[in-house]
Amino acid sequence: MMDTSNLFSLAGKTALITGGSRGIGKMIAKGFLAQGAKVYVSSRKIDACDTTAAELGDNCFSLPQDVSSVEGCRKLATAYAEHEPHLDILVNNAGAAWGMPFEDFSEAGWDKVMDLNVKSPFFLLQALHQSLKANASSGQPAKVINIASIDGFRLNPWETYSYHASKSSLIYLTKRLAARLVNDHINVTAIAPGAFPSEMNRAARDHGDKIASGIPSGRIGVDEDMAGAAIYLASRAGDYVVGDTICVDGGLVNASLGTSIDA
Repeated sequence: MMDTSNLFSLAGKTALITGGSRGIGKMIAKGFLAQGAKVYVSSRKIDACDTTAAELGDNCFSLPQDVSSVEGCRKLATAYAEHEPHLDILVNNAGAAWGMPFEDFSEAGWDKVMDLNVKSPFFLLQALHQSLKANASSGQPAKVINIASIDGFRLNPWETYSYHASKSSLIYLTKRLAARLVNDHINVTAIAPGAFPSEMNRAARDHGDKIASGIPSGRIGVDEDMAGAAIYLASRAGDYVVGDTICVDGGLVNASLGTSIDA
């Protein structure tokens, strides 16, 4: 008989979440902790990282680091290895956005977003490769979850050129990394969030009712929506999902008749 009693359990697993001190990263951290994981949250702001770890309880630990550079990615991997012999789950959530009219769009706005949203997930995964391989097997693969965006699939009305480009790139990079790392028993997947209230998505945070009117499900996302998707991919339940990007957006990408909102 099929045993599904522990299908979504993360008991005994260790997880590292970048951008874990707030927003979507914090939602995922809370979900992982509730399923029994030991969670390290990382962000470039030390105080925010420490505060979140203290708030989320004894099984959550602060590991602050700016991962916008290759050096920063390597420092985070080194710091993690000082605490744990292996890594079961990596969530690449740290990200940035930039909006500016086409005529004025700056190199700084391009480089900041592309570096953090595309380069950093690749080089952090590279730096943590051995930690992820260390305890992985065909029956118990390690997991990497990249946080993309529905803006990698469809347009929003804002002039966020580098953000659109970065999230589209991350979705395809997820596929390419998955094809390479599945041989090491590391499953790479992604989540494309829609409208979740956060510092990055202030429209959903500050004007939730208005944004909800353009979403097929009729509401913006809540913590449980994001946590549930991440738990699925990180747990035994998601072991056979490789290279895919799951839209968690209330139907905006795949069940919309053309309404456009900021997400």
